[in-house]
Amino acid sequence: MTLKRILAVGAMFALAGAALAQTAQAPAATPTEPAAAATAPAAVPAPGAEVTPTAEAAVAVAAALPADGPAVPGNAQAGESKAAACAACHSADGNSADPQYPKLAGQHERYIARQLALYKSGERDNAIMLGFAATLSSQDMRDIGAYFAQQAVTPGVADESLIAEGPNAGRKFYAVGEKLYRSGDAARGIPACAACHGPTGSGVPGPTWPALHAQHAQYTAVQLRAFRDGAVWGKDANANAIMAGVARNLTDEEIDSLASYMQGLHNVIDAPPAKTAAR
Repeated sequence: MTLKRILAVGAMFALAGAALAQTAQAPAATPTEPAAAATAPAAVPAPGAEVTPTAEAAVAVAAALPADGPAVPGNAQAGESKAAACAACHSADGNSADPQYPKLAGQHERYIARQLALYKSGERDNAIMLGFAATLSSQDMRDIGAYFAQQAVTPGVADESLIAEGPNAGRKFYAVGEKLYRSGDAARGIPACAACHGPTGSGVPGPTWPALHAQHAQYTAVQLRAFRDGAVWGKDANANAIMAGVARNLTDEEIDSLASYMQGLHNVIDAPPAKTAAR
């Protein structure tokens, strides 16, 4: 090999070495990594230093529920639409066809509102009614009560069949209940129903004394048996304990007779006009 060629090859190796050295000194940039400084380690507070906790962000809610303020007298027009769900059991006008469900027509506005409030709070136990009342406001309850209060209750009929046996044999079935309703039985501590619910069963407007006239006998009998067994609607000062005491000494026959009498009870001015005899 000539001296000229030897010098040329050496120069080539020198250039290649310089290029490799420059590549090693400048590392290739990673296209996926941002150019950022390394995260500094969190500062550790000195012993005894006051530490202020970071406030947590408020939890977001889907929708705020409106406050249930005091109710005003109900609006029957507004109550009609709110009572639509009641129609399945109580009928649209409050005159239920199935006797296991009470008639609401003609019932006092505030009495209905109070019962709905008791269902909502669980102070009157009924799983079905709890589901309906749970979403109602106090005003909704008054409106629904106002709507049903304006409906006319359909009259019922008392059982006039004769009692076949027992101490009341030969009497009309409703007559046993009629006596208790009007006069009670002082010797057994049973007050007259009329004292609180009125001689015609119209009750007293307000939240406490309901109208009883024309109510289904089946429903009334179930409630009286529950009261006799000690049932109380409401708690503490809101409790209606009086009916447990009233029904405590009633027999089954007396309960059924009372229920029948109240089913046929009505105010004479609400009775349909008598037919005029043909001449």
